[in-house]
Amino acid sequence: MSNITVTFLAYLIDRIFGEFHFITHPIITIGQLISWFEKHYYKNSVTRGVFLLLFTTLTTFTATWFLTNILSLLPSLLETLVTALIASMFLAHKMLYDAVLEVISSEDPRQKLSMLVSRDTKHLSESEINKACIETYAENLSDGVIAPLLFLLFFGLEGIVFYKTVNTLDSMVGYKIKRYEKYGKASARLDDLLNYIPSRLTALLLMLLTKTTPLLSFYSQGKKHDSPNAGHPISAMALALKIKLGGDTSYFGQIKQKAWFGRGKKKILKEDVKAALALRHKIDIVVLATLALLSLLG
Repeated sequence: MSNITVTFLAYLIDRIFGEFHFITHPIITIGQLISWFEKHYYKNSVTRGVFLLLFTTLTTFTATWFLTNILSLLPSLLETLVTALIASMFLAHKMLYDAVLEVISSEDPRQKLSMLVSRDTKHLSESEINKACIETYAENLSDGVIAPLLFLLFFGLEGIVFYKTVNTLDSMVGYKIKRYEKYGKASARLDDLLNYIPSRLTALLLMLLTKTTPLLSFYSQGKKHDSPNAGHPISAMALALKIKLGGDTSYFGQIKQKAWFGRGKKKILKEDVKAALALRHKIDIVVLATLALLSLLG
């Protein structure tokens, strides 16, 4: 079974169908596993956080290893199709696109946005809502699309599940707040490591697709972000759309000072969000075409 073929099919399935609402999403199950450990064994220490990381990743990796061995008993074509179907649930481009589009189309965009971001949304202006939508789309292009795609391509189903397990850990306990300051440190650091290359590839892809030059101009701005990774796709998107993203943002009731990214206007319109979302089709074409070419060459 070729990882390239599985990755192509998984991406295509996500493009067409997105989430399958008739079954429990595996990310929800991973989240429940993390919550169970926290409920029974939480302690705000780095050591306990390492145990959380090891417990969660080993559990999901072992389960996936058994699953792939069971699937290997199927006829080759069926094995490839089922594996691709499962892998597609760990890709999130259609879900991300639909979720952002739903925010700007909603009569209550602040409530819709609160389901996507960790920042406080209650008092955001329309421009701030639009800015948050673009930042969310740009950042999640890396950890929701490009990064899991690469882990699937190079390491198979076990790879994509491992990556999304770490990414889910970071999204649940990786916050720099008192409760998770030490407990989530190991998960956050590993997530940073796993996203190092994908985040920069995502930024480069955005620059290439929008013909924004100099190609690496995103880097000098992106490294100003607190995260070693998130700033790069955000900067690339800001430069591509000729807008400014970032700036001071409220999290958990406290204002966090953040750098500005991009060059251009600060007032962000719905049209700017739509321009960002319009890149989805170009990204999907490039990804699918590249995978198809790799499959032919292989």
